[in-house]
Amino acid sequence: MLPDYPFATPPAAGETFEVAPGIHWLRMPLPFALNHINLWLLEDDDGWTIVDTGFALDTVKDCWRQILDRLSTTPCGGHISRIIVTHFHPDHLGLAAWLQDETGAPVYMTLGEYLTAHAVWHEVGGHGNQPMLRQFRAHGLDADRRAALERRSGGYNRGVPTLPTAYQRLFDGDELRIGAHRWRVRVGFGHSPEHAALYSPDLGVLIAGDMLLPKISTNISVFAVTPMADSLADFLDSIDRYRELPPETLVLPSHGLPFHGIENRVDALHAHHEERLLLLEEACATPHSAAELLITLFPRDLDTHQTMFAMGEAIAHLNRLEHAGRLQRIEDDRGLIRFVSKQGAARPPGKDQGG
Repeated sequence: MLPDYPFATPPAAGETFEVAPGIHWLRMPLPFALNHINLWLLEDDDGWTIVDTGFALDTVKDCWRQILDRLSTTPCGGHISRIIVTHFHPDHLGLAAWLQDETGAPVYMTLGEYLTAHAVWHEVGGHGNQPMLRQFRAHGLDADRRAALERRSGGYNRGVPTLPTAYQRLFDGDELRIGAHRWRVRVGFGHSPEHAALYSPDLGVLIAGDMLLPKISTNISVFAVTPMADSLADFLDSIDRYRELPPETLVLPSHGLPFHGIENRVDALHAHHEERLLLLEEACATPHSAAELLITLFPRDLDTHQTMFAMGEAIAHLNRLEHAGRLQRIEDDRGLIRFVSKQGAARPPGKDQGG
């Protein structure tokens, strides 16, 4: 089934729109080039389940207040029974603790997402800005762009000003009963440690979070704490599992419009990433660092926020090629990492661009 979009217009901020029985779509603003996130309200037996919470902005809080006020006048009432967070990124987790305080509802997350949120927030265990800057320096990012990233230190905490200090753990395969319908937890990898998507076989609906987006590709990065990770393989393996779902499944993504056509989208993402892998493989006939290859993957100007994601993604693709035996990693005595094809491995490296 080719992708199709049954709903052409998203709800305005602070409004809701029912996309399937008991499933209501919310859209909240983000302060980035990607300027929105989709959130979901599910009718429950004794009120509502929230799926994802939005970035911690005053405007988003105001939208939530409007929505919570309106819910109190609905047949389900205004009680929030639980808050499910798909993963730790700030546009998803940002207001979970605030909503928990406002409503008294428990937060549900996977262990990997909950603990990673705390590690990133407190910058411990290899997480945080300084480990990232050291990683990017090793992969050739120049001093000016590293300084710009350093000035953005604390960005995660601005998006997630407070964290839940208690949660209910989600496991892959868990079945939740929300209202009259079953929802199964499907844990995926590559984009975040243990991303929880939700599938209802009763409704034929997949709340995909960031694992399956209709037009843009999910960011797949390698982080300083796991420098040799094959995140791209983890992601592609995870989305391949969606092929087993019925072709008429309605996919509710975190960005973009709801759509049908899972298999076509999974095929398109495989083709997209293989094309990028081929571009990098060809460019590495001579040794190149991830920073030198940004222009190959992203032939446009990147702001500082985009540079952070682009570096993580470049490293992820280069690691995939290394794991597949298509490229070889070279590290010089200054710690600068470059990648080269087997045929080009004997050639001398180019001039250091690392700064």
